[in-house]
Amino acid sequence: MRRRILIVDDEKNTREGLRLALQNRSLDIRMAADGEEALQITRAEPIDLVLADLKMPRLDGLELLKRVKQESPGTEVVILTGHGTIASARDALKQGAYDYLTKPIDIDELSALVDRVLTEKSLREENLALRQALSARYGFESIIGQSPAMQRIFQQVRQVAPTRATVLLTGESGTGKELIARAIHQHSDRVGRGPFVPVNCGALAPTLLESELFGHERGAFTSAVKQKPGRFELADGGTLFLDEISETSLEFQVKLLRVIETGRFERVGGTEIIHSDVRIIAASNRDLEQMVAAGSFRSDLYYRLKVISIVLPPLRERREDIPLLAQAFLAEFSQANGKNLVRIHPAAMAILQNYPWPGNVRQLRNAIEGAVIMAGPSETEIGPEHLPADVRAASPSAALNAPAPEIRLRIGTSLDDAQREIILATLQQTGDNRARTARLLGLSRKTLYRKMEEYGIDKPRTKGG
Repeated sequence: MRRRILIVDDEKNTREGLRLALQNRSLDIRMAADGEEALQITRAEPIDLVLADLKMPRLDGLELLKRVKQESPGTEVVILTGHGTIASARDALKQGAYDYLTKPIDIDELSALVDRVLTEKSLREENLALRQALSARYGFESIIGQSPAMQRIFQQVRQVAPTRATVLLTGESGTGKELIARAIHQHSDRVGRGPFVPVNCGALAPTLLESELFGHERGAFTSAVKQKPGRFELADGGTLFLDEISETSLEFQVKLLRVIETGRFERVGGTEIIHSDVRIIAASNRDLEQMVAAGSFRSDLYYRLKVISIVLPPLRERREDIPLLAQAFLAEFSQANGKNLVRIHPAAMAILQNYPWPGNVRQLRNAIEGAVIMAGPSETEIGPEHLPADVRAASPSAALNAPAPEIRLRIGTSLDDAQREIILATLQQTGDNRARTARLLGLSRKTLYRKMEEYGIDKPRTKGG
C-alpha cells in the first residue's frame, strides 16, 4: 500500500522542492497552497502524513493541525517553520504534532523523519491488526492463549457454560481464574437473567463474609443501621464467584453447603427464608484435597463444588502465550499512558520468555505496565532496560548478559575516527535502534543522523565486519 503524504505551503517553489525530494520513495504525494485547501483534501481521502508550513494565509499550520487531529486522529502532522517561529513550532508539539523541521529544509533530515513517521504508523497498524487477530483466533472473552493448554481450557468452558453444574477453578495466583469464571457466565443462559457477582472470601473476616453473602437485618449487629441484601440475593438468576474459597472457616462452610444444596438462607439476624437461584463458581490457589485430608476443609463441600474441575496452568507452562500477552498489554498500557510504543525489542522479549513468572499473568501485566511508564515519550519500543530489575536479573537470556561490543582505539586515533567507532558499537548493541542509540550517547536524533551521514554510516557494523 502506497502511503499518502500531503505537502502544504503557500510558496510554490517550496511545495515543488519537497515533492521532488520525496518523489522516488513510492509515495502518493498531494499538495495544497494553504490550510483550507489542505482540509478539503484530508476530508476527501485518507492521508498518512501532512507536512505543513506554520505561516500560511487563510488557515495557518497550527489551526490546520488542530482540525486534522480532530477529524482524523490517525493522520500525523509535521510542522515546517522558520528560525523565527521555533517557539510556535514547539507549541505545535504540545498540540499533537509529530515533530517540526526548520527551514531551509535539510533533505536528508526530511527523508529520515518521513521514514520514521511512516514506519511507526505501520507498526501501530500491525499492532492493531495483531490485537484483532488475537481476539478472533485466540481470545476467549478477554483471555488470550494459543497454547494447547489454554485451548483445552477454552473447550472446557464452552462445554460447561450451558449447564447448571458448579465449577471449581484451581491454579496459582495470577493465572486468570476470575476471567475464566466470567467467561463461563458470559457463555451461559444466565447472562441475560442475572449478573456476575464476585466475592473475595479471603479478604473478609468470617463474620463479615457471612453478612456479605447472606445480607443482614437492621440491628443484627452494632453497625447494622439498616437492612442490607447479600450477594446471594444480588446474584439471583446469575453467577456467584467465590474466590479464595479455601480461606473460609469450617463453620461458614457448613452454612454455604446448605445454601448450595437448598437455594435457601436467612439474613444475619433474620428469620425470613429467602430463595435465590444462583450458579456457584469457586476458586482456590491452594490444594483443597490436601486441606480435606488435613481436616481444614469440609469434604462434603469440596465434592459439591468439584462437580466440574478446571485447572489453570501457570504461565511458565505455556510460554508460547507470553509474546501474545505481552503485546496485548503493551497496546493497552501504551494507549492508556499516551505513549507510541508499538513493539517489544527481541532482546526484551527473550528476557520475558525466559523468566519463570511466579506471579503468572498478573505479574507479566504489571511488568509491561511498568516498562511502558519507564519508556521515554519519543520511544516506539520496549527494550531490556525498561523491564523491572528483578525480571532482568533473574533471566538467563543471552541477550541480557551479552557483553557490550569491544571498542579498540590506538594512540593517535583521530577524534572523528573515535566517534565513528563509538557510534557503530552503540548501534550494534541496540540492534540499530537509532532513538536508543542517540539517548545512550547523549545526542539528539538530528545530531546522530548528521554524524552518521558525516562518517558514512548507513547501518550498524556486524560482528567481524
